Amino acid sequence: MKLYREGEIRNVFESAFRQIENQISLKSDDYILNVSEVEFAEFLIQSHLIDFPKLDFEKVFVESYEKEIPAEYFPGSYDVYQGKTYKRDVIVYHIPYSGSIYVLRNRASSFSLSGSIDVGIKDNCIITEIINFNNDAEAIKKEFESHKKYILSDYDYLKNDCERFNNDVLDFTIFKIKERKKIILSKKDLLSSLGVPLKKKDNVEETFSIPKPKLRTKVRIEPKVQEKGFKPEPTLSNENYQEILKIINDVGKNFERMPSTFSKKGEEDLRDHILLILDPNFEFGSASGETFNKKGKTDILLKYDSDVVFIAECKFWAGKAQYLSTIDQLLGYLTFRNSKTSLVIFVRNKDMSGVISTISEITEKHPNYIRTEKPNGETWWNYIFHINDDRNREINLGVLAFHIPD
Repeated sequence: MKLYREGEIRNVFESAFRQIENQISLKSDDYILNVSEVEFAEFLIQSHLIDFPKLDFEKVFVESYEKEIPAEYFPGSYDVYQGKTYKRDVIVYHIPYSGSIYVLRNRASSFSLSGSIDVGIKDNCIITEIINFNNDAEAIKKEFESHKKYILSDYDYLKNDCERFNNDVLDFTIFKIKERKKIILSKKDLLSSLGVPLKKKDNVEETFSIPKPKLRTKVRIEPKVQEKGFKPEPTLSNENYQEILKIINDVGKNFERMPSTFSKKGEEDLRDHILLILDPNFEFGSASGETFNKKGKTDILLKYDSDVVFIAECKFWAGKAQYLSTIDQLLGYLTFRNSKTSLVIFVRNKDMSGVISTISEITEKHPNYIRTEKPNGETWWNYIFHINDDRNREINLGVLAFHIPD
């Protein structure tokens, strides 16, 4: 095998992209409309992710064998005859590796103009041979260093290309699934049914900025969908959702900065203060009145027609069991995919760091948990859960914790 010479790595990437697009195109309209975009994408890319090889030069070992060597290979000082072969010892260096070694056949997008040597692959090792002409150990070691330099010549270039591909292929796949879904919905003339017309109210002081929201060895099973056909469902845009969470976070940080004012407040009082800041910032179209409503003792609710599209629960921290029970309560309100939720935790414990660790640990153990997305800080987590009994109906769960000591 000749390293970095037998193909172009860009052709490997382009082939993977074409295969992924083809797999998406083969799925029925109903499947694309109902499947979880991320879970389907993770399933599609798993066979295309590149397990870039790691070379272990710390565990190199050598063997030797005798071989007939053509006269043309001998140094000029040897008295040999052209066309004849002569026995010589061959030193075989074995370089252990893990990963997909054959990717090293390909030329990177940037490459050197170094020479070329043939290497072999045997028993999870790259093997390279050096003919022992003079029984000179130093000369053999020097030649191996030359071989090693060649083996590593374009290694980092290729590694960077493959890492970039692995980092980009999921986003590419999700984009292509969304693109196909958009085409299907356009044909069905349903796009206007999918968004909740929530907007910022005019003449509200602009004190809150919109945040900028960011495998692989796990075997992914192709996701199954339960529905036939597709029913348009109301959804709050991610931009609006993130802005709502940003406002809640800013209010919560204000609670922390003013403990003398808020430390004696109960859950309902703190909830009402959050509502007081939230409601003036948003409205449904031209409708008047409250956009956010109270439901029960501590909930903040946003409905579209009769459907819940956002709900936040405000609770004082009371341990793992109550925390998981509150998540169950939130999930119980929801039947639609793409619903948005938040759990706002007020912490009176002195050991705030312990509560932070507990939330990080136990949330991912909930049976409806799917994945963790990029957090917005040490006490603001973003999770994807699914509604009860259907993994394809994903919801967003933002967990925000604030320290409000007695």
